[in-house]
Amino acid sequence: MTPTAILVHVPDVPLGLAWYQKAFPQAVPKYLADFDFTILDINGFSLEIVLADEKVGAGKSGTVLYWSVDSLEASLRHFESLGASVYRGPMAIESGFGMCQVADPFGNLIGLRGKWQVC
Repeated sequence: MTPTAILVHVPDVPLGLAWYQKAFPQAVPKYLADFDFTILDINGFSLEIVLADEKVGAGKSGTVLYWSVDSLEASLRHFESLGASVYRGPMAIESGFGMCQVADPFGNLIGLRGKWQVC
């Protein structure tokens, strides 16, 4: 099995899509006309911003996808500059790497793992 997509539930899809396009600048927006829906493609992986509802709301619900980053510090600065806040960590893991979680402005968690210089 290979992961193909993650759905991020937000209360406002256009606002969420705009935020995630800034958060993941390497993502390529792809409009699916048959569904009137835009996905963000990251090297064949779909980041899908969808409307939160009564079945799946926005926010911290237990599953966190971790993204591999070149520099944990630079990635934290990037996400914080867009309004994300540190939720957990950062913490050292193995071999000079660290990890942390940030909360997007909608309350969803984004995991980051990468090289980290412990101060």
